[in-house]
Parts: sequence; structure tokens; C-alpha cells
Amino acid sequence: MKKIMSWLENSFAPTMNNFARNPWVAALSGSMMKVLPIILTGALIFFYNVFRSWIPALPDFSGVLQFTFQLTALVLVFLLGNQLMEKLDHSIYSLTGGIAATIVYLIACKPSFGDSGMLVDGNRFGPSGMFVAIVIGLLVGLIYHLYAKLHVLENSTVVPDFVCEWINQMIPLFIVVLLATILSTNLNLDIYALIAALFSPLEKLGFTLPGFILIVFVQAVLYSMGISSWFVSAFTNPILLAGTANNIALAAAGEIPTYIVCYETIYLLSLVTLGGTGCTLPLNVMMMRSKSTRLKTLGGICIAPSIFNINEPLVFGTPIVFNPLLMIPMWINSLVTPILIWVVMSLGWLAVPAASVTTGQIPAPIGYIMVTGDFRAILFWALTFALTWAIWFPFFKVYERQVLVQEAEEASALEE
Repeated sequence: MKKIMSWLENSFAPTMNNFARNPWVAALSGSMMKVLPIILTGALIFFYNVFRSWIPALPDFSGVLQFTFQLTALVLVFLLGNQLMEKLDHSIYSLTGGIAATIVYLIACKPSFGDSGMLVDGNRFGPSGMFVAIVIGLLVGLIYHLYAKLHVLENSTVVPDFVCEWINQMIPLFIVVLLATILSTNLNLDIYALIAALFSPLEKLGFTLPGFILIVFVQAVLYSMGISSWFVSAFTNPILLAGTANNIALAAAGEIPTYIVCYETIYLLSLVTLGGTGCTLPLNVMMMRSKSTRLKTLGGICIAPSIFNINEPLVFGTPIVFNPLLMIPMWINSLVTPILIWVVMSLGWLAVPAASVTTGQIPAPIGYIMVTGDFRAILFWALTFALTWAIWFPFFKVYERQVLVQEAEEASALEE
């Protein structure tokens, strides 16, 4: 175990942190974070619709959803083009990089032109197109990056500065739009469908039980080593949000939602993340009842954010990070809870959500009940709490004894 922990702490974690700081990865994870407010804006409408179902006289604001959540991929491709230029130190191209990526994405959607103007399949703008947006954003960013390294007309004394800027903005834009046009129009390729097909196996895996477990477990493992899990969101969020979009579409067609793997199952239900990643709420409650003064105090400080599924103070204050006694139960919880929820929802004992509410800061299971109306979530909240409590308990008691010994030694040292 010591050798494993040493490798994790001294080799694996630094490597992963360096990887996360890579400008390409940082731009990707940064874009995912920046697109979330757009998604959350649409999620507000689902909460509003809960009250509208009780008060039918309230106006219908569904249009807000269509122009936020249903444009996720279109927003993401702009953000990625923009963020890549920022992270690669080409800030002069930050706006045009985002615009160029958006134009190429529109071309990739293979619009048709007629008397009514340009017609595009609006479904390609939503969460189902996020993988396509990522690929196009990265490719456009690469072309801009290669062009920027040429330093065309840099420090020219003949051509005025504003003309140099125009030329440098036009050339890479022309290149990416020309390439996309040749592929889409001249070669008649459906770029969107081709890219989507490449990621189809990954998405299909994500919608399975092994995929569900992997999504939850990997994030918990990284988090327990102090590594931000945001850089894996490039692979997880497109799957989770596509699941959400599919459930919404099924519900709109009068059918029962079936995509268990979605954003709401993990975060809105908050049982897979009870108290935060790794189900740390039971641990927090144990700390509040601890014989250790330090743990009891820390538990009292952390309980309020834990109730709202924010566990950074607990994870880094306990600390769980690189603490084998507390890392292991966090990993076990991240294997057990997705299996439990998968079984429960597969058997129809708990409703699969049919709304986009991409937030995990609502205490379980209040938000879930509001959106789905399924009060059985209370039962499974109690079951999950008891199960994860049982997993945490033996590890916590061993850790508590270690802390009590440390406190006793510190007290003896002060007396001397």
C-alpha cells in the first residue's frame, strides 16, 4: 500500500496535474465550465415549470429553454475557439477564433439553402452535438495556432498596424471556412454525422452500467488526489447532457424517459454524490459526533456546505486527499452508489428525470422530488445514507483513533 500511495502522490498526481494545466486541456475544461451558466439558465425554466404545473395561469417561458440549453453545442464551439486562443497566448485571435469555430460548425451541420433562406436541423445545436463541437473547436484552434506561429507581418514598418491586423484576422478565417466548405459542399460530406459516428461507441458505452460506474468512479479517484475532475468533463458532460436531452425528447413525445445516465441522475438526485463527490455527507455527520475535538469542530464547520453537496472544505480539511484510510471508502462509494441507482431506476422503483436541472447544490432529495414528483426518492435517500455510512464507518473509526493519539501527544507536549 505504501508503494502504491507513494506512486500516486509523487508520480501519478503530478503528471495528471501537469496534464490538466496543458493549454489545450485547460481550454477544453475551461470551456465546459463557461458553458454551464448557459445550461443552468435553461434549467431555471424546468424549475419554473414545476410551479406552472401547480398554477396553469402562469405564462409559458419555454422559449428560454430553446435558446439556452438547446443551443449548448453552438455555444460550446465558440467558447472552445475563444479559450484556445487565450490559453495558447494568441489573445489577438480570441474573438475571431470563436467566431471561426462557430461558422465551421454551422457548415458542418450541412444547412440547405432555399427561398426561405438557410435551413439547419436545430437538433444539431443542442447537447447531442457537443462531441462534434469539441472536435471542430480543437481543429479550428489548431489551424489558428499554426498560423499565429508564422508571425505574418509582425513588426512591419511598411504596412499600417490596422491593415496588418485585418490581414491576420482574414487569412486563418478564410482557410478554415474554405476547408469546411470544400468538405461539406464540394465533396458533399456530412461532417457532423461523420464526427458523431466516431464518438458513437463512446456515447453508447457511457449509457451502460459500466459506463455509468466509470464516469462516477474516475472523478472520485481524481478528486481524492486533489486533481480537478473538470478536465475529464470533455468526455463525461457530452454523454450526461445527451442523456438529459434524450429524456426530455422522450417525455415530450409522451414516452417514459429511459436514459439513466444523465446529469440529473448524478447531481440533481444527489444520491450518487450525497454531500459531494464520494458521498461524504455521512462522514461529515460522523465527524460532528467524534470524540476528537479537531474532527468534531471541522465537522461542524463543514456540515452546511455538505448539506448542499459542496465538500471541498471537508475533502481538503480532513484531509481525505492522499489519506488512504479515507480515499478507499470514497472510491467504494463511487462504485456502489451508481450500481444501486441503476438497479433502482431499471426496475422502475425511481423515476428517470425528464428535465434539465444541471445543478448539484440542492439538498437531496428535495430538488429531485420537485422536478419528478417522485417521493420514493426519500426512501432511497435513507437507504443510500445508511449504506454509505456503513462503508465510511470502519475506516473513519481507525482514522479517528489516529487523530486522538495525535491530539493526546500534542496535549502532553504542551504540558511539558
